[in-house]
Amino acid sequence: MSTHAASVGTGPAAWLSGARPRTLPIAVIPVAVGTAVAAAVGHVVWWRTGFALVVSLAIQVGTNYANDYSDGVRGTDAVRVGPVRLVASGLAPASAVKRAAFLSFAVAAVAGLFLALATSPYLIAVGAACVAAGWFYTGGPRPYGYAGLGEAFVFVFFGLVAVVGTAYVSLQKVSTLAIVAAVPVGLVAVALLVVNNLRDLDNDARAGKKTLAVRLGGGRTRAMYEVCIVGAFLGVVAVAYYRRGALVALAAALFGAGPVLKVRRGAAGGDLIGVLQMTSRLDIVLGLLLTIGIAL
Repeated sequence: MSTHAASVGTGPAAWLSGARPRTLPIAVIPVAVGTAVAAAVGHVVWWRTGFALVVSLAIQVGTNYANDYSDGVRGTDAVRVGPVRLVASGLAPASAVKRAAFLSFAVAAVAGLFLALATSPYLIAVGAACVAAGWFYTGGPRPYGYAGLGEAFVFVFFGLVAVVGTAYVSLQKVSTLAIVAAVPVGLVAVALLVVNNLRDLDNDARAGKKTLAVRLGGGRTRAMYEVCIVGAFLGVVAVAYYRRGALVALAAALFGAGPVLKVRRGAAGGDLIGVLQMTSRLDIVLGLLLTIGIAL
């Protein structure tokens, strides 16, 4: 057991760490932006928004546990630079982590079923796709995360599906504003995965995990990170075509310059943990400002 793992312990603190609470803003921000869209276009049905938030958070936690389990049993996490993993560090049995993933997905499914009954049965298929995406990212015989498709799925599910879906449960229609607003949200979420995979590039390559970073190499992965961040701010400008107040989100560029410069200058290994934290901070600030700008 590593020093980091030993410091976490084996009780509730270990399970909280395994849920990776620092990743939860990626589930909250699209719901906030989707709610703002609903308020701008029509009205918000708050209990439905609350259930949408439960679905988003439960899927994110379930995905985190599922990745912990799948990577752990495959041996991909044998050497890690980032946060401790339950299975790889021996803090919890693989079977228990798998059950935690399924329990989280079940919570999402129940909340999603209530939303589907109140709005449209098509949401059942959308919810099933979200759960499947969470599990098969690193699970199953052919995980798409090992095939370099993780970034595409993150953009779709943590951008388009989450923002448009949240607005839909209140409006009961697909809003153009929701689709456009999903772009900057999705691109920052992709940037988080890009820098995470850049940090793990060498270990993933040795373990045979062919993420997009492994396939592109370090240089092009760094360029992709920068494109995602710049693209997110261009997306904000596009949102402003529909809601001028969205331009306030451009102020988040103050939080985006630092991580971009660090990545451009070759930050590697443990230094990328700091970049990951800075990108997460950018995600929160940009998301909150975009929410306020769209709503007001």
